[in-house]
Amino acid sequence: MQKLARFIYFKLMGWKMVGEFPGHIDKFVIAVVPHTSYMDFFLGLLIRKVWGEEINFVGKKSLFAFPFGFIFRRLGGEPIDRSKNNDMVSATVKVFEKRKKFRLTIAPEGTRKKVDKWKTGFYYIAKGANVPIVLIAFDFGKKQVKVSEPLYTTDDKEADFKVYKKFFKGVVGKISR
Repeated sequence: MQKLARFIYFKLMGWKMVGEFPGHIDKFVIAVVPHTSYMDFFLGLLIRKVWGEEINFVGKKSLFAFPFGFIFRRLGGEPIDRSKNNDMVSATVKVFEKRKKFRLTIAPEGTRKKVDKWKTGFYYIAKGANVPIVLIAFDFGKKQVKVSEPLYTTDDKEADFKVYKKFFKGVVGKISR
């Protein structure tokens, strides 16, 4: 499957890769920006096959019930309890604590619509789980997937977000805004 994925990505689609996926690290948060189309999900699945790496996501517990639960789990999904007593950040940090390997993908924009401000959950999950953040850009303008070095959060959230925003500067989503 990896050879087929590489053929589709590099030859048929004509895309390139900038940066290296940190496959040597078992736990981290992946922040993918921009998230402008449902096609981002399928590109993500293809990229995962190109790299031959396990990449995960979380979803509310009800999504993992019959009949689709099996499919979501096979795709790397992990159900979380988002009840009032269990906020998403804390619930996701618990997943990091119980799993030996977990690479969580999150779209900080939180939606496919234009937003002026990212949601900060990915940042607090990484901070709470004491894992790095890897930034990944799906740049449809340059036909490339760009990957950052692993970045640990600091005690200066504003400075951290300036670094993140700079990484994504000039990146064009599938649907430009």
